Amino acid sequence: MFELIYDCPRFVIVNKTQAASFHAEQGPGFFVEVESTLGCKLWPVHRLDKVTTGLVLFAKDSDAAAELGRLFEARQINKCYLALSDKKPGKKQGLIKGDMTKARRGAWRLLRTQANPAITRFDSTALGDGRRLYRLWPQTGKTHQLRVAMKSLGAPILGDDLYGGSAFERVCLHAYALSFEAFGEQVTITAAPDFITQAPPPFGEAP
Repeated sequence: MFELIYDCPRFVIVNKTQAASFHAEQGPGFFVEVESTLGCKLWPVHRLDKVTTGLVLFAKDSDAAAELGRLFEARQINKCYLALSDKKPGKKQGLIKGDMTKARRGAWRLLRTQANPAITRFDSTALGDGRRLYRLWPQTGKTHQLRVAMKSLGAPILGDDLYGGSAFERVCLHAYALSFEAFGEQVTITAAPDFITQAPPPFGEAP
């Protein structure tokens, strides 16, 4: 369900390798699985959707959790996600910004209003097989934000049937990179997804 990517005295970073609920549904949940396997108490400071794989950061004590939470709130933790779509987007790069509201079947939708907007910067690269790879940099942390953003482009994520994506064996959305400075450490971590053979740089120019 996960692999340990980075371990230090104040926090750990793991790679969530398969679809799993963060908290208990029919089983113990991803968070409990990580705590149990690593044999220590952990504090979650952010979460991933059930269908999203990739990097998750856990604090090892309450003070570290507070500091890391502050960094997330201040947007001082840079995140890059990768997504795959087989639909033609309305635009190939730019900014997606708008309020979000609940829709049917547990989905959300993007609005034109800007009272408390979800903000996502993105670019994309054609892969040559009718598919397009997207780098997504969320500036906010709304529920289903990236999945809704991709749908708003007219390019729902491959495998994401809730938002109109084409059928696939998994939802092709992955938390690819984290970069931040905390507790005297500068950390930049990547973990490539299984749905592409070569991952692009997370924060520089795409090749």
